[in-house]
Amino acid sequence: MSQYWEIQTYEQPTEAKLKKNASESMKKDIKRGKENQPVVISGKKIAKTWWGEAWCENLERYADYESRLDRGKRYVRTGAVIDLVIKKGKVLARVQGRRKAPYKVEIRISPISEERCQNILEKCGHKIENLEMLINGGFPEDLKSLFVEKNGLFPLPKEISFQCSCPDWALMCKHVAAVLYGIGARFDENPLLFFELRGIDVSRFVDVALENKVEKMLQNAERKSERIMETVDYTALFGVEL
Repeated sequence: MSQYWEIQTYEQPTEAKLKKNASESMKKDIKRGKENQPVVISGKKIAKTWWGEAWCENLERYADYESRLDRGKRYVRTGAVIDLVIKKGKVLARVQGRRKAPYKVEIRISPISEERCQNILEKCGHKIENLEMLINGGFPEDLKSLFVEKNGLFPLPKEISFQCSCPDWALMCKHVAAVLYGIGARFDENPLLFFELRGIDVSRFVDVALENKVEKMLQNAERKSERIMETVDYTALFGVEL
């Protein structure tokens, strides 16, 4: 019996098909003079550094995304994300699918509120000695909690919006999922892109944290330490006569 609403089903392309389509799209772009920034995964792991792994693990904690993430992993590992550019508050990408023309994906990340950012800066003040390592692309152990804790720097599901030019009506299609994993792989290459995406000026972030630390130190400058002995009987203390 025919139905008014017909549900279309699509056969999943093989890895060989995806690779072939991606290669052809890249060749066409080169002829047009377009320079792509593809996501290249080497080895079994999509991300290898703390930055990339933490980003991917953060995504996998979101139950709303669970159904499409596995397909996204398959696509990004196959090299289907032929272009991925991270900008302030958004990611623009193109992902190869079963069609010859790649799909366009846009992911937007809401900026961090001033209150939330200030709260994080105050916590950074206690760990100021590690911020230099952060600027240089390393990741201080003492700062991990600032990223992964509730109201930390990692975006919540409600702060992530996305769209794809594919015909999939799902909340998150496999092309978007592939790009989200591709972001983690890109953080492996340049961790400071995380701050770019979140709309945070790293230099300004560190400067404000330092200013807050100095201000707090000055506030305590006139307080007398309990460890300072104002009058000392050195003979009784050390058992010697001066």
